[in-house]
Amino acid sequence: MSAVTTTSVSMAKALNAALRDAMAADERVVVFGEDVGQLGGVFRITDGLLATYGEQRCFDTPLAEAGIVGFAVGMAMSGLRPVVEMQFDAFAYPAFEQITSHVAKLRNRTRGALGVPIVIRVPYAGGIGGVEHHCDSSEAYYAHTPGLKVVTPGCVEDAYSLLREAIDDPDPVVFLEPKKLYFTSAEASLPVTTPGFGRAVVRRPGRDATLIAYGPSVPVALEAAEAARDEGWDLEVIDLRTLVPFDDETVTASVRRTGRCVVVQEAQGFAGMGAEIAARVQERCFHSLHAPVLRVAGLDIPYPPPKLEHLHLPGVDRVLDAVARLQWDDQPDPRWVAA
Repeated sequence: MSAVTTTSVSMAKALNAALRDAMAADERVVVFGEDVGQLGGVFRITDGLLATYGEQRCFDTPLAEAGIVGFAVGMAMSGLRPVVEMQFDAFAYPAFEQITSHVAKLRNRTRGALGVPIVIRVPYAGGIGGVEHHCDSSEAYYAHTPGLKVVTPGCVEDAYSLLREAIDDPDPVVFLEPKKLYFTSAEASLPVTTPGFGRAVVRRPGRDATLIAYGPSVPVALEAAEAARDEGWDLEVIDLRTLVPFDDETVTASVRRTGRCVVVQEAQGFAGMGAEIAARVQERCFHSLHAPVLRVAGLDIPYPPPKLEHLHLPGVDRVLDAVARLQWDDQPDPRWVAA
């Protein structure tokens, strides 16, 4: 690994460092995808890897996502550890059949004899003023597919550590990178170790209600929690970090303590991750809840034009509106009590 330094690091640089360190640590790690070699990727996440490790370990591919993932399956079956980039979230859909029919099922199909240690990096979600096919929040598709681990960092440190862990994992990982956080920076020491897969983190402790967020929604939840102080609400913020595996323990412990919960996601609300999280909380924390679990999500529409995305994406005001709709007298609202 590279030497430990403490400096201001962007998420893009942290991801680049994770790839660089993983390639240095294990010669089986190969990186490829559309424009990841000469250009260094659209967002420059793979910048410099071709020059350092050569075209046998970092190379460009044709514009054929199904072929990219299919190629990675064969490489993984042959003992390599491929890391592939889907240039944008919606560009990954042509590879979806490969991911769901083969990548996710090979270990089960071979009764555990054959794993495919593939990392599928997907720049996802909005906030960059992108057009259609460049800003989808596609996490629910992957989380619904047994056999895949689904990871999305919400901070610089997690971007590095979770990507390193994903590359080391013996099974396939869909690694969702929030595009709007690529060039946010934080003081960080790399390399860094954080809690591993399946462990959520309390980013801000609080006593009155729990905000659950992941990936690009984590900064929104944190900003909302700070703004809520002016209203007299002390909000706890949980960063899930990994959607699969899911950390029920941390989530339920928080909600049982606060008695109220709001889930924040960029994706459309219907049948999204927020619905699954709300169901799990209701099942496990029913007798501790003072109000129904609420969701703040994107609108149930195709991704809008850039000038309208601010209306589509959940912001601080929408989160605070949801918090205000929670019951604050600690008494059951008759509307929610069965006759």
